[in-house]
Amino acid sequence: MSSILHFPGTAPQVPPSAAAPRPGNRLLARLSPDDFALLAPHLVPVSFAVGDVITRAGDPIDSLCFFEQGIAGVLDTLDGDRSYAVGLLGAEGFVGWPLLLGDARSPYDVTMRAEHGRALRIPAEAVLAAADASATLRLALLRFVQIFMLQMGRTIVSSLAHSIERRMARWILLYHDRVQADEICMTHEEFRLMLGVRRSSVTDALHRLEEERAIRALRARVVVNDRAKLIALAGDTYGRPEEDYVRLLG
Repeated sequence: MSSILHFPGTAPQVPPSAAAPRPGNRLLARLSPDDFALLAPHLVPVSFAVGDVITRAGDPIDSLCFFEQGIAGVLDTLDGDRSYAVGLLGAEGFVGWPLLLGDARSPYDVTMRAEHGRALRIPAEAVLAAADASATLRLALLRFVQIFMLQMGRTIVSSLAHSIERRMARWILLYHDRVQADEICMTHEEFRLMLGVRRSSVTDALHRLEEERAIRALRARVVVNDRAKLIALAGDTYGRPEEDYVRLLG
């Protein structure tokens, strides 16, 4: 398997200093030392438990979170009570990206999924001031927004064109990219958020992926046995955003 399809586990190192230690967030780690220095004094470590709400739709975006570990699920809600996953964020990016596009309120709910999270939080005004001071920093942040938009677009296409098991394979890959091991906490409710189908359909799709020996389904967990098979099942709605991450951000 080509590593270009998987967010690299090791990021380029920022030159060590007391003021700017190497961040665990891959986007921050890819910034030039000068651009990172604009953000570093304002970054504060925070942690999240599974299920924690990071932001709610309609809330003001008063800070951005650059994840170092964990998965942030981006959720849209219909009829006030039915939520669906439209994207995932991890250590490759940040929560609060609409701010860079001129929207000071969150359009989505963002919650912690699958495993506990660690992030570096920074006030919104500090990010905007740093982006105004550096065109290269602004470009790097906006390039991530472009990649995330591409991921959301592929989610739409996959939902329209793919069978449930192929869509499931893609979501498992997106989780696998962002967790620390091959065993992932993924409940039936988690799959409902991603697939928008009944519990029985989730069970059937899990069985089909097990028959392919791509995964092993345990109680509230999925173990990735064969990543290459998952990639083949997911088809071309997985891989393009990951390739573009490397192409645009180094």
